[in-house]
Amino acid sequence: MKDVLKIAGTFVGFLAGAGFASGQEILQFFVNFGVWGLAGMLISTMVFVFLGMALASMGSRLQATSHKEVVYAICGSWFGPLVDGLITFFTFAIAVVMLAGAGALLEQQFGLNATLGSALATLLVVLATCLKLRRVIALISGVTPLLVLVSLGIAGYAVMTRDVDLATLDRLAEAQVAAASHWWLGALLYVSYNIFGGIAILAIAGGSATNARTAAWGGVLGGLMLGGLMFVIGLALLSRLDSLTDAPMPMLLLANEISSALSLVVALVILGMVLNTAVGALYSFSARFLTADTPSFSLGAAVFGLIAYGCSLVGFINLVGMVYPIFGYIGFFLMATILFAWVRQRQEQSPAAMAVTIQQEGQ
Repeated sequence: MKDVLKIAGTFVGFLAGAGFASGQEILQFFVNFGVWGLAGMLISTMVFVFLGMALASMGSRLQATSHKEVVYAICGSWFGPLVDGLITFFTFAIAVVMLAGAGALLEQQFGLNATLGSALATLLVVLATCLKLRRVIALISGVTPLLVLVSLGIAGYAVMTRDVDLATLDRLAEAQVAAASHWWLGALLYVSYNIFGGIAILAIAGGSATNARTAAWGGVLGGLMLGGLMFVIGLALLSRLDSLTDAPMPMLLLANEISSALSLVVALVILGMVLNTAVGALYSFSARFLTADTPSFSLGAAVFGLIAYGCSLVGFINLVGMVYPIFGYIGFFLMATILFAWVRQRQEQSPAAMAVTIQQEGQ
């Protein structure tokens, strides 16, 4: 159970920064579709559960130390290098977006210049990335309960203080710019871009599990937790959409309505989730090229962090609307190959297939 919770917490903790904490991502991929966005969240939850189970169990069976082992097992020697390169690049892109998000948060809440805020975040992320693997996983999974509690509290407030009827909110949502042309496409794109980055940390977390069954249950629980967070945050944002359309950090704006003290707590929790995701992304990216827990790894992480900081100066909202949908479309291929690999693996493990293998070995 300890390993299950650790993997689930790592899954949620890593993706929360990239897909949940600020609320901007839920806004663009779900809430801007109005009531239909809630149906999209249900689709996303089911896909998250399946992909979490499949990827974590594969990582465990392969004893993966980076996403490369899992990618090559899924895609083979022909497409493996291409997908490996795309995942590696997107993992770096997540770090870039998170550093920009940290800067936007510090500017919105504390009035600190976004460029300076991103620079401070980069320093913290590089230092945390140089920790040992198990410490990084514990760091990412440990902040997850705080996000859940804070999100529940804010959602309850947002729903109870809603002063605009649902039909009006639905019409308001139609006027917003969404990340996709249809609600179901937005739901699939959301999972797709998250898994594109999540496969890296899921492979590593699954590889550290005691067995594949434990890893699989960790992925299932993580997927369900992600779905619950989606509904809680999505319902909160939809309830108050009339006042949130231009906010870089919608969840933070809602918290500030309740009290300045709570907004400070929420800001720190969101910042922690954003930094955790950045740490996971930078660690996974660096581990793809360098051996972890070595001096060269620390030096490489510092160099990669500086490059990511330079790229983050484009701006948070622009990066969310540009980077995530692009990799979401590319990620459809990855999701299809994961499904194919899982079905093939189940067929190979079936009693009939095992009997044929035993018979062939006997001959």
